[in-house]
Amino acid sequence: MKSITILIADDESEIADLIELHLLKEGYNCIKVTDGHEAVAAIQKHPIDLAIMDIMMPKLDGYEATRQIRAHYNLPIIFLSAKTTDLDKITGLVSGADDYVTKPFNPMELVARVNAQLRRSMMLNQPAAANPLVVEAGGLLINPEQRKVVLYGETIEITPKEFDILYLLASHPKKVFSAEQLFLQVWGEAYFEGNNTVMVHIRTLRKKLGEDVRKNKLIKTVWGVGYSFHG
Repeated sequence: MKSITILIADDESEIADLIELHLLKEGYNCIKVTDGHEAVAAIQKHPIDLAIMDIMMPKLDGYEATRQIRAHYNLPIIFLSAKTTDLDKITGLVSGADDYVTKPFNPMELVARVNAQLRRSMMLNQPAAANPLVVEAGGLLINPEQRKVVLYGETIEITPKEFDILYLLASHPKKVFSAEQLFLQVWGEAYFEGNNTVMVHIRTLRKKLGEDVRKNKLIKTVWGVGYSFHG
């Protein structure tokens, strides 16, 4: 697992040491700096995962340091400040901070806020996973959110019921569905003897998918039983 490094930017060494002590207990690495310029430089030099930033620091205050960091980096920033008015907090958040903790503070609360910001950051920065609902097989892509069917790059126009049949079959490859089961799940009604609705929809669907010229059929008939999908 990747080690996490936290930047502590505070010109009060006692506070910085206290924060570092509690973060080290959590297994985090820490880098300490005493002014805004050093904070910006540290983030440029090291892979920082989160910054705890005092506002009233020499040379460059926390507000301006955060603005400079935000121009190039998207790491979570928590302001830790003796400035306690609502306007101070609003200014801090507007300047780019993700959270605002006032001094004096409870170290365990600060650690909890650090953990929460890191969890949020990791979730937001995860690579987008493929939609688990999308079905891809045999040159066919079925997207249920867009209700779209694409075959070898070409969009296939099918009716809503044809889509529902295809998606149900494709979501359960090689499982055999009887006409009764398909009718019940797609139409939501009990199947009655002599109803050829499913058969007609399957026939039309096959034609639209080019099953008449496809060597390896996607929708196969299991005689006397029903239909199954083979991608």
